[in-house]
Amino acid sequence: MFKNYQLVIFRDHHGAYRKLRFRGWLFALMLVALAGLVAGNISLVKYYYNYKQMEHERSEWETQVQDQNAQLLSLSEKIKTLETDLTRIRGFDAKLRQMVNLDQEPRDVAPGGEAKDFDKKYLPLYRQEMLTRKLHQFLAELGNTAALERVRQQELLALLDAAGSRLATMPTTWPVAGWIVSPFGERTAPFTGKKEFNKGLDIAAPIGTPVTAPGTGLVTFAGETEDGGFGLVIDHQGGLTTAYSHLRDVTVAKGQTVSRGQIIGHVGDSGQTHGPHLHYETRLGGAPVNPMRYILE
Repeated sequence: MFKNYQLVIFRDHHGAYRKLRFRGWLFALMLVALAGLVAGNISLVKYYYNYKQMEHERSEWETQVQDQNAQLLSLSEKIKTLETDLTRIRGFDAKLRQMVNLDQEPRDVAPGGEAKDFDKKYLPLYRQEMLTRKLHQFLAELGNTAALERVRQQELLALLDAAGSRLATMPTTWPVAGWIVSPFGERTAPFTGKKEFNKGLDIAAPIGTPVTAPGTGLVTFAGETEDGGFGLVIDHQGGLTTAYSHLRDVTVAKGQTVSRGQIIGHVGDSGQTHGPHLHYETRLGGAPVNPMRYILE
């Protein structure tokens, strides 16, 4: 193998040629270098192929992670929306129950006695697996709560079916479109500056704004009040009455039955008043109660 070698190269068809002599060890070294070069190229090709494959897999993984994150965020928004709707339904249920004396006070609407604030409890979780577990747990709790609320709603619907006429008489709607300038409860009197108890709601609105009956009832008073203004009183049965003051006029008469939504007068500034508004009272057994107890917002 380490003998001398000759490489003959013929240059043309006239028989010209050239001889190249190689020592054996140099020829062997060239073969080894050639083999190493081929092996290196093969290794580089395999490495390049593996790199491209890993890059493709990484790109697919990043896309999958982005899709999962987008799905999780979308799911969290849906859950928050569902939770808000469920809370509103429970509040509506509680107010109806209070109105028909099924429960004395509105129930705590938070399941398990504690608020389920999704933003504070679940969104700050940084590990995807933990977030997924929390989402499934929250959905399970929400499903159980929704099932319980369906049972409660069925119970309430059965009760309301039996007392449908009673609910129709309750003052559950706003008597006028406006804004509350003085709520029910303690306040500073606008004329004397002293502390006093506001027995109803003062709802500001432009003069001439229609005032409607918030529920079916019998008009027991319609006319001029003691302070020189115009007002009326409606009896809604069961000791529940509503009163309206500072009206510009009254469009119904004493002894007349009115239905919910019927116009009974218009906003004015008659009597002792600091501007056009409706003074709206709700009384139960003669005692003033907050009208917001009956208004279904």
